[in-house]
Amino acid sequence: MHRLIERFRAVRSRTEELSAPLAAEDQVLQSMPDCSPTKWHRAHTTWFFETFLLEPNGAPAFDPSYKYLFNSYYEAVGPRHARPKRGMLSRPTVDEVSTYRRSVDGRMIELLSGLDPERFEEIRPRLELGLAHEEQHQELILTDILNAFSENPTLPVYRPGRSPRSAKTEPNPLEYVSFDGGLYEIGASQNSGFYFDNERPRHRVWLEPFALANRLCTVGEMKAFIREGGYRTASLWLSEGWDFVRQHAIEAPLYARIDGQSYLAFTLTGERELVDSEPVQHVSYYEADALARFLGARLPSEAEWERAAESAPESGVFYEDGALGPCAASPEGGTVAQLFGDVWEWTRSAYSPYPGFCPAHGALGEYNGKFMIGQMVLRGGSCLTPRGHARRSYRNFWPPGTRFQMSGVRLAKDS
Repeated sequence: MHRLIERFRAVRSRTEELSAPLAAEDQVLQSMPDCSPTKWHRAHTTWFFETFLLEPNGAPAFDPSYKYLFNSYYEAVGPRHARPKRGMLSRPTVDEVSTYRRSVDGRMIELLSGLDPERFEEIRPRLELGLAHEEQHQELILTDILNAFSENPTLPVYRPGRSPRSAKTEPNPLEYVSFDGGLYEIGASQNSGFYFDNERPRHRVWLEPFALANRLCTVGEMKAFIREGGYRTASLWLSEGWDFVRQHAIEAPLYARIDGQSYLAFTLTGERELVDSEPVQHVSYYEADALARFLGARLPSEAEWERAAESAPESGVFYEDGALGPCAASPEGGTVAQLFGDVWEWTRSAYSPYPGFCPAHGALGEYNGKFMIGQMVLRGGSCLTPRGHARRSYRNFWPPGTRFQMSGVRLAKDS
């Protein structure tokens, strides 16, 4: 009990630390419908604890209007403010949201501290879900403010970063590590601690022999793709992807541009030149798929990725490392590096329910299941992801045109 209370304090404090470099004017920005203002993220995560933990235990609402303003997509809870208009919410103010957070935090600590062990175990699943949910929004705070700052001609710096290890200029050779085919189990096991409902049930899949690249695709490989006309070669693209890049006049990954021989990218630490060994980032599924074809490979399935991750350490660059950007890898011979952290890795797998998946009853059953259509799975986490989300069964998912997330490319081949 004490451990979870302290974790609650730590997670809530981290959200405030992420918001600290931002002025009140920054916190109301919404650059596109897929992004949300920082202020809204801070309020919504607070609403989650108030709605699913405090109110069922008899606590009155802090402000009844917040139930409408800060509900994200829970139909069972009631109507909500339109997502594309979250940036229009000048009220409540940033200070009022801070007051809301402090009030809910105080009431949550009081509630948790007063529960007997049996009652605490009853609400533990909702508490752990709320903490994981807030950590997801911590990553979104960073991706969303980066997108907002990218619209500012002055290119604001969110925060100076620090690299946990120096990036070599030249990437390590691209090599493939082979894996046997056969019948394997994927998904979270019952004794694996916290997991989201979309990670279950654990089930068997048949895999043909395959090989996975020993490192992520790099800026150098993306530069070659651009230089050789990859964005203008229809044969490299899925039909929908080709329409996508032409419709949006895409010539490089999001936030990146070629200036002479330099590959410049706008990042949370400001605009800088990326070296050839750094992982390519901010690419859509369409771009990841086209780059893989250009390099004579394909994207892995999520089952292949999870199979390869069985023997891989859950190490890499995460938010706690402070880099705010991915770093180059130095894979050892015969090993697969960077499966965790640095950038989310697109897979070729559509986001769909595992065999036997059954969403929970009530509003919390809406958390993942109703989004299992029209999206692709990403694996592994990124440099903006809290380290606690580095697990083999974790399934991230976004529509194939998504570019504002910290997403990159892992190559695979049939063996």
